[in-house]
Amino acid sequence: MTDGTRWTTWRAATERALYGPDGFFVREPAGPARHFRTSVHASELFAGAVLELVLRVDAALGHPRELAVTDVGAGRGELLTSLLRLAPAGLAGRLVPRAVERAPRPEGLDPRISWHSVIPRTAQGLLFANEWLDNVPVDVAEVDEEGMVRLVEVDPATGDERLGDEVGGADAAWLDRWWPLTGPQAEPGFRAEIGRPRDTAWRDAVASVGRGVAVAVDYGHRRESRPPFGTLASFREGHEVRPVPDGSRDVTSHVAVDACMAAVPASVTHSLWATQRAALRALGLDAPRPPVALAAADPAGYVRALAARGEAAELTATGGLGDFVWWMHGVGVEPPRLDSAA
Repeated sequence: MTDGTRWTTWRAATERALYGPDGFFVREPAGPARHFRTSVHASELFAGAVLELVLRVDAALGHPRELAVTDVGAGRGELLTSLLRLAPAGLAGRLVPRAVERAPRPEGLDPRISWHSVIPRTAQGLLFANEWLDNVPVDVAEVDEEGMVRLVEVDPATGDERLGDEVGGADAAWLDRWWPLTGPQAEPGFRAEIGRPRDTAWRDAVASVGRGVAVAVDYGHRRESRPPFGTLASFREGHEVRPVPDGSRDVTSHVAVDACMAAVPASVTHSLWATQRAALRALGLDAPRPPVALAAADPAGYVRALAARGEAAELTATGGLGDFVWWMHGVGVEPPRLDSAA
């Protein structure tokens, strides 16, 4: 139900707003770092933990001559740049770092990093998707006053909404299985983000790995804890703002983690999901409070240690980055074990 000019679905509007010719993620030279703080931007300690994951995958694969590390949703290549700087010599020479991003390749990027607009196939290695799936555009559904589940349409210029056609077909089936909006618990105004495009995107991402491990990191939820009014949000220049798909801001929503995991064929080994807090600790993130005596013996070292402690706290904070969900799949190998305790 559109008039062909103003109203459209959230999925179509978000696709244009984020990835169109003048889209939010395409035109900004500085990339997402100007607008919001991801784990990659918060601290190089995050890259250090990912490097430990790379080392574990490398060992599981028997230290192949070439080890691909594919960063999906790579921003401006910050994570891969840090990995190349931190990697020990014996690994750095075997790494094949590949960035996947819809934006043009940034100037001055390390020439060892190849740049791709779609996910390339990997013979052996690690695929790492940090805050990618939450920006895969999805449609929004809402229960109307009669209990019918209908698509939400949006005016891309203003963010104003109206209810469109009834949700049907594969989208209705997805909602019935993963985010039910019908039945005695449903009320007018309840909403859901229809995560089917993300399931497909993640299934295809895992399928690109010939042998190795695929990891996704995102804010997410599971069927038993879906938010009743959805999670659609926008960010611009460090602040949360009203969702408007006009290209001036991010448009994001949390990921239905269990649906994404179930989209991957059962022949692929699934690990348990983990909070980022647990995952980073399992990968060796540890920044203890430095002893006070260090302040006198090595003042600069004391300040650095205090800074590292603060950065580690930000990466693992409850109510913040520590609440991200990590989930992974092993393809032909067992994925590294990450403790699923919070």
